[in-house]
Amino acid sequence: MWRLAWFMAAAFLFMAVVLTVGIVLVGTAVGLIHAHPPIRILAVASLLLFIVLVIRAGRRFRRMAVNVGELVDAAGRIESGDYGVRVAERGPSEVRTLARAFNAMSARLATTDRNRRAFVADLTHEFRTPLAIIRGQAEGIGDGVYPGDQPHVAPILDATASLETLVEALGTMTLADVGSLRLHREPVEVGVLVNSSLAAFQSLADGGGVRLTAEIAPDTPAIDADPVRIRSVLANLLSNAIRHTPAGGSVSVSARSSGGTVSIEVRDTGEGIPEEVRSRVFERFVKGAGSPGAGLGLAIAKDIVTAHGGSIDLTSELGKGTEVRVTLPIAS
Repeated sequence: MWRLAWFMAAAFLFMAVVLTVGIVLVGTAVGLIHAHPPIRILAVASLLLFIVLVIRAGRRFRRMAVNVGELVDAAGRIESGDYGVRVAERGPSEVRTLARAFNAMSARLATTDRNRRAFVADLTHEFRTPLAIIRGQAEGIGDGVYPGDQPHVAPILDATASLETLVEALGTMTLADVGSLRLHREPVEVGVLVNSSLAAFQSLADGGGVRLTAEIAPDTPAIDADPVRIRSVLANLLSNAIRHTPAGGSVSVSARSSGGTVSIEVRDTGEGIPEEVRSRVFERFVKGAGSPGAGLGLAIAKDIVTAHGGSIDLTSELGKGTEVRVTLPIAS
């Protein structure tokens, strides 16, 4: 935008200089009209050259004015919600640069608007099921159809817990989107973090006949992390791994350091992830068939790891299992 402002200022200055020179040339030409023929020819030629320059400059600035007018009209359409508008990239280089930037902005706005609409639709779907359970059970108890005992109140409590989890997940994603996810970072011992996480899921693994193991070298350096946030990431990875591993399978967690980072790897011998889902597992509301979650766990895990300055990636093969690797910086 500043380049366009400079260009406009230079244009007006140029026009002022041209007009001044034109006045001088006209006056000189009139004064020399009765001079010797060579001088008279030179004066007329200068005047004609000036006229040509003025005509060419006028055409250039007229094209620029048309292009700027198109930009103003397009900006008004975007303001009214038409994010598909584009402008022609022509005219002076400064105007072409502005038009390209405008079209890129318009494309980003259109993509953001599509994502927002899809997000709201998915969110509405995720809220609908627990709310329907709560309402159905509550109305049944209120009308006397169901007794107010534990078996009939339990579905209400479960649905409420699902809503609380969903609301907390949305809060985390919102903070991550605006770069306001607060981290209380401290040196965290990887062995302690992994072993405590495995202990929390031991009963779930035992119930599914899945073996949990850990391979953490004693000299593994501490990571610079928010222990609560990273523990929630591990919890999501372990929950997914155990849920998708059949009885008799195993889930293992290992860690290794390289350079200034530590990689924590969660492997399972489960069913694997279908190829059509594999490339989108870190997107929001993406989940495999039969998954009971909302499809937000891995998306939130990525937001948290990214906020730490780390990375997360996944490899999977149908029938052989899945491996998720979380890489985090070492504590100084």
